Amino acid sequence: MQQRVALLRTFLTPRSTILLDEPFGALDAITRREMHAWLQDVWANERRTVLFVTHDVEEALTLSDRVYVMSKRPGTLVAEFRSPFPRPRGREIQTSPEFATLKGQLLDALEAASS
Repeated sequence: MQQRVALLRTFLTPRSTILLDEPFGALDAITRREMHAWLQDVWANERRTVLFVTHDVEEALTLSDRVYVMSKRPGTLVAEFRSPFPRPRGREIQTSPEFATLKGQLLDALEAASS
């Protein structure tokens, strides 16, 4: 509940761009899924730019329209992936062949960026 209040407070600020840095990192799987749905609902109404930082590949592909891969120091953008999935995105996309392909490509890019 505290996480939802903190996120709501963030969205109530009059900013055109919102930074969320690992907002769901400490949540259990069920609460995380609920927060994903909540965030997508809020975003659908607000339509602001959200820069969402996460280390969870499935979370990135489910919530984002674009996913950027950064290199190690110095941090530079090395790859960009665009989501082909229409909104709203439920967990059912995570079992699609397209999702599996995109996830594999993203993991390959992450591995290449870390070496």
